[in-house]
Amino acid sequence: MTLLELSIRVLLAFVVLLTLTKIMGRKELSQMTYFNYVSGITIGAIAGVLVIDSNVSIRNGVFALVAWTSVTILLGFIDIGSKKARNMIEGEPKILIKKGQIMEQELRKVRLDIDALNALLRQKDVFAISEVDYAIFETDGNLSVLKKETENNGFPKQEMSKHAPPIATAVISDGVIQEENLSKLNIDHAWVNEQLHQAGISKIEDVFYAELQKDGSLYIDQKHDVIH
Repeated sequence: MTLLELSIRVLLAFVVLLTLTKIMGRKELSQMTYFNYVSGITIGAIAGVLVIDSNVSIRNGVFALVAWTSVTILLGFIDIGSKKARNMIEGEPKILIKKGQIMEQELRKVRLDIDALNALLRQKDVFAISEVDYAIFETDGNLSVLKKETENNGFPKQEMSKHAPPIATAVISDGVIQEENLSKLNIDHAWVNEQLHQAGISKIEDVFYAELQKDGSLYIDQKHDVIH
């Protein structure tokens, strides 16, 4: 392949990609769903082959780009017109927190653990799960959060102001006591067991997540929540 042919291929691939991207619309850039991700990678790969593989003619390379873009646009129209097709192509939003309770099964479906969920919440300026009424994991990977109107988490507040942390701190995660955090908070197993007993919970293993709040109260989320 001569430098002249390579230059022509590079310029042509750039122009075709820019044109096709504009035709596909801004959604391809602003909302990276599974479908958009696969579509973007494939179009980029085809463009790369068009530029550097001399065995692929310019005609065939441009045709492949246009054909794949046409499929993407067609599926986009189907996506708009059919909810069933939209769910199949892009997936569905998942409710990760419902009425203040963590939905463990939904977390597993989207491959998130409690630490990743907390990280996403912090990006929304939420530093305690007890502040959240609903949290929805969108198809583009963003987390939508609806905060509670009040700070009451449904459990009695404890007189623990001298131990209250500057931000909510995990005490139990996945049914396991976080020993290092207990030491930092200057609380022991007896105190944790007492709070669980007051909440009607007999075993630590029944707790999915618990964190000590800034006001000294303990937020508790049990495993296998039943929310109506």
